[in-house]
Amino acid sequence: MQADNAILTREQAQAIVEKAIKRSKADAIDVQVNTYTAGNIRFADNQVSTAGSTTDGQLGIQSFFGARHAVVTTNDFSDDSIARAVAESERLARLAPEDPENMPQLAAQQYTPVNAWFDSTANLSAADRAKAALSALEIARTSGDLKAAGYLVTTAGALAIGNSAGMFAYHRSTNANYTLTVRTSDGTGSGWAAADNADWAQLDARRVAETASAKAKLSRNPVAIEPGRYTVILEPQAVGDIVQLISQYADARSADEGRSPFVKQGGGNKVGEKIMDERVTLFSDPSDPQLQGRPWDFEGMPLGRQVWIENGVLTQLIYSRFWARKQGKTPTGGPSTFKMAGGTQSVDDLVKGTTRGILVTRLWYLREVDPRTILYTGLTRDGTFLIENGRITKSLRNFRFNESPLFMLNNLEALGRAERVAGTEQGGDVVMPSLKVRDFNFTSLSEAV
Repeated sequence: MQADNAILTREQAQAIVEKAIKRSKADAIDVQVNTYTAGNIRFADNQVSTAGSTTDGQLGIQSFFGARHAVVTTNDFSDDSIARAVAESERLARLAPEDPENMPQLAAQQYTPVNAWFDSTANLSAADRAKAALSALEIARTSGDLKAAGYLVTTAGALAIGNSAGMFAYHRSTNANYTLTVRTSDGTGSGWAAADNADWAQLDARRVAETASAKAKLSRNPVAIEPGRYTVILEPQAVGDIVQLISQYADARSADEGRSPFVKQGGGNKVGEKIMDERVTLFSDPSDPQLQGRPWDFEGMPLGRQVWIENGVLTQLIYSRFWARKQGKTPTGGPSTFKMAGGTQSVDDLVKGTTRGILVTRLWYLREVDPRTILYTGLTRDGTFLIENGRITKSLRNFRFNESPLFMLNNLEALGRAERVAGTEQGGDVVMPSLKVRDFNFTSLSEAV
C-alpha cells in the first residue's frame, strides 16, 4: 500500500467490504479492513539507535457454512486478491468442524461516534519525534551520570468491519505512546516515566524526561528493609498494572460455571454484592475524554458506558453473545476501555499524608498465583522509596509481592487523581488513579535495579 492513501476513509473501507460480500457464495460472510501507519524512534545509552515508519493494511475474510467457519487474511486489497481470499475462506470453512457456540450475524447497529483522531498525531514527522527524544537525551547527557533509554511510537489507523447481514462499523484513531527509563551510571538507580494520548499536543515529552531523570537520581544506592505488609502509595501506572487484572476475570460464564473470583457461595454470582471499598467505581466508556476508545467490539456490538463496580458493589459481569443467549441475559460486548474513578489529590499529597510507607512507581512481570482470588506475584521496578513523616527519605531495593486487586481495594485509604496510563500487560485504553492502601504484601527482596 502507498503511504499517501494508507488510511482508508469510511467510504473506501465500505467499498472493500461490499466487494467481498458480492463475491461470497457462503451462507454468511464477515469482513474486517484495517489500515494504519506507525512511526517510531528508539534510543539507548544516550543516543538514538533506530527510527522508522510502517505503513500496512490487513483484510480479513471469514466465511460461514452453517456452524462451520474459517478466516483468511491478506494485505493485498486488489479485486483479484479479494476474490482469492473469499474463495480460500470458503474452501477452508467447508473443511472446518462445526462450532457449537457459533452465533448468527448481527444486523445493522447504531453506534455513538467517538472522536479519537487528532491531526497533531497523524501528521507528526520524524523530526518531531526526534525532538521529543532529544529532550531526554539532553538531560541525561548534561547530567554527566545518567543513561537514557526510551521508545516513542505514534500511530494512525482506521478499522472497519461488516457482514452480509447489513452490519457495518468504522472507526479511525490516533495514538502517541512514550516510555522512558533513565539509569544512573553507577548502575544503582533507575527511574521510569511514560505518557500516552490520542492527541500529541497533550503529551508532554519534557515532563516525562524530567520525571524519569529525577527518579533515577533519587533511587541511587537503595537500601534493604524487611519484606512484610506495608502501607503503600501506588502511582497510576502501578495501579493499572494490577487493577486492570479484574477485567480478565469479569466474564459471566466463568462465574456461572464456578471458575471465577465472583462465584457466590452456594451457587450463582456476586452481582449486587459489596466486594470492595465503597470509594471504588470501575467502568468502561469509549466516550470518556480520557479513554477515547472504539465504540464497538470485534463482533460489531455497540459499546457505551458500562459500570462494573459502583461504590464497591459488583453491578454486572461481561456477557458474550453466546452466553447471554444461553442465560437469558443481555450481551455486553467485549469492552477494551477500563477506568477507575479517582479523587483530587496528587501523589505528593498522598506522600505528605503518610507517616510511614512505601512509594511504588510501577509493577512488572505479573504472574497468576490463584485465579479464584486474582492473586498475583510480581516485582516493583524503576523507583521504590521509603516514606517517613510525609517525605521520601530513602531509596529502597525492589520487592517481590503477592497481592490481589480484590484484597488491595478492600484496604484502600485514599485515592489520587485519575490519569491515563501508558500501557499494561493486558493492553487497551486504561485510566487509573494513584492509590494509598494498607497491608500490601511484600514477600521478598529483589536484586534487580
